[in-house]
Amino acid sequence: MRSTLVGALFALATVAASQEAAQEVLEHYSLEGYKCDHSGYEISLLSADPVVIYIENFLTPFERQHMMRVTNGTFYRSNVAGAEGDVVSNVRTSSSTTAPSDEVARCISERARHFQGLDMPSTNIEPIQLVRYNPGEQYQFHVDWFNKEATKPGGHADVGRGGNRVSSFFAYVSVSDDIVGGGTAFPKLKPPPGNGWCKFIECDNDYDSGVTFRAVEGNAVYWSNLRQDPAGMRVGDVRVLHAGLPVIKGQKVGMNIWTKEATFN
Repeated sequence: MRSTLVGALFALATVAASQEAAQEVLEHYSLEGYKCDHSGYEISLLSADPVVIYIENFLTPFERQHMMRVTNGTFYRSNVAGAEGDVVSNVRTSSSTTAPSDEVARCISERARHFQGLDMPSTNIEPIQLVRYNPGEQYQFHVDWFNKEATKPGGHADVGRGGNRVSSFFAYVSVSDDIVGGGTAFPKLKPPPGNGWCKFIECDNDYDSGVTFRAVEGNAVYWSNLRQDPAGMRVGDVRVLHAGLPVIKGQKVGMNIWTKEATFN
């Protein structure tokens, strides 16, 4: 118990230091001439149930470069959400950071909000997280939604913290030219027919092995995390189980945008 508490406190301190460092970088970086625009992306529906949508050009080249610049030197070992808080685990060996809340980050968050409908409150969207994968690093199979244990007071899905995660975006911020591996795998999704998707997903996999998205800079995957059970309650959807596959060569930097059921606190 004590080691878990110490680990959680260390994780919180590391996150705070990372955010402070990012803010220092931001204060010395001008955004003069930047224009927030949401008209440049294209969407393709991969699955209607569960909803999984592929988004081309979700991030502009400037936004990607900016995110890499303002988060440089701020990454820390990624944590996973456990019953006793965020902890370091071999399940997730990447590095993470929270993007500073500047004009670019707010624009990207607003784009994510618009994508989900104009009635989606901006306060439901969590701060943008960047995650970096170097060779050998991965995030094993997991879901972004939280189980019933997390709905208890103080848990990640506590009503006071916005409830559960209704949706996820995973965008590719930076992908090295020599990248090998590092795909985003959804083993329970049914692959689409034909070859039209092959520039975005791995088509050499067995048909029954699910869908693995290639890491393509600027593009993103959106999916719904919750479904309705027979009683009409919203519960986690196991069909969106996914993994950040190990990077074999090169480097990948991704972006997580999570939306809660209510105001995130």
